[in-house]
Amino acid sequence: MIVEETETLTEQLITPEFEKSYSLPRVSPMAAGLIGSEILKIAADIRAMIAEGKKICNLTVGDFNSSYFPIPDYLKDEIEIALIKGETNYPPSDGVLILRKAVQEFYRKRLGLDYPIESFIITGGARPVIYGIYSSVVAPGDTVVYPVPSWNNNHYCNLIGAKAVPIASSAEDAFLPTRKKLEGKLTGVRLLSLCSPLNPTGTAFTKEALEGICDLVLEENAKRSPSERPLFLMYDQVYWMLTFGQTKHYNPVSLRPEMAKYTIFVDGISKAFASTGLRVGWAVAPPDVAASMSNILGHVGAWAPRPEQVATAHLLNNDGVVDAYHEKMHADVEERLNTLYKEISSLRESGYPIDAIPPMGAIYLTARFNFIGKTAPSGVKLATNEDIRKYLLAAADFAIVPFQAFDLREDTGWFRLSVGAVSMAEINSIAPKLKAAMDALK
Repeated sequence: MIVEETETLTEQLITPEFEKSYSLPRVSPMAAGLIGSEILKIAADIRAMIAEGKKICNLTVGDFNSSYFPIPDYLKDEIEIALIKGETNYPPSDGVLILRKAVQEFYRKRLGLDYPIESFIITGGARPVIYGIYSSVVAPGDTVVYPVPSWNNNHYCNLIGAKAVPIASSAEDAFLPTRKKLEGKLTGVRLLSLCSPLNPTGTAFTKEALEGICDLVLEENAKRSPSERPLFLMYDQVYWMLTFGQTKHYNPVSLRPEMAKYTIFVDGISKAFASTGLRVGWAVAPPDVAASMSNILGHVGAWAPRPEQVATAHLLNNDGVVDAYHEKMHADVEERLNTLYKEISSLRESGYPIDAIPPMGAIYLTARFNFIGKTAPSGVKLATNEDIRKYLLAAADFAIVPFQAFDLREDTGWFRLSVGAVSMAEINSIAPKLKAAMDALK
């Protein structure tokens, strides 16, 4: 009897007639206009194919396969110890003090940034930090400027009701904004969102490029009266511990100390310690902004689990463990990125219409598959990045993410390739399949 009633109710809820009985969406305008993650949708499709037995080189999601990139053993052990000790109750809304102090000291030692403890907030990963920044400094109708491609700024603007102003970047600038491209576009703006190393490109700001942007932010704020709210800079540096070769990470406050009044850092252990599922992130902000963020996130309940917070504090305080872990992790990530880059470069040198930007940081390679206008063996003409994505998936078992998923609208053949979830054997198998797929195009 109960099952029958449940089925009847379900049928009523999902019928097209029921949905059409409302002239407007039943949810809020914000919710109705918000779409899910384009990356996660692609990744879900790939996982379904893999579950059916399809062998695919999956370069889609910015995550790690724990078989290749496990979390530090020390961190795992410390989580278990924290659980045994009963660290299982609510943490403070701004984070347990031992971790806030550990991040404070970690920033002082590793980045030369000396902030008061009031500037540090611990959250359940970096996403709540970004939401907290948008909620704290951006009011509905305020303008947010961000480069594209970039990760999810368009969705956060939608959540807050902000006016989004994307600034398209180019391969010539490593898909990073420059002072020149931002000049004249920051007047009256409330938030400038930057990320380095950048998701999705894996490219990083040079010292000179970031200095130029910092100077522009300072010049804009110098024009504003005390009655005007400032222009803030959100600086997402969650990949700062993952740079390769001659690439060096730079941050706005070290380059221009006056930027401390306007800069809000986004960071966490997800990427640098392959700990995406542990959900420990943090913000470093001017104390007044940090206090507002803490209030907002406290109501949301966006704190990291207490055992993970305590364990992370011990990890960050142990320089030897951190350095030893990164020595191996860096080598493994860099080997994947460099091998993938060399394979693509070799095919380009052989005359194939592909290209890539040399790896700089993060777990991403930016590559171009310039197949627009070519025809697949099926007779389908490739007219969009999505056409290219589907063709490479079908013809080469090669799964990648187009830059449209990062709000760059043009179909120019640029894609993100993420190496954290694949083996070296999978990467080494790519070139022959790519070559065969390209040979089949007309």
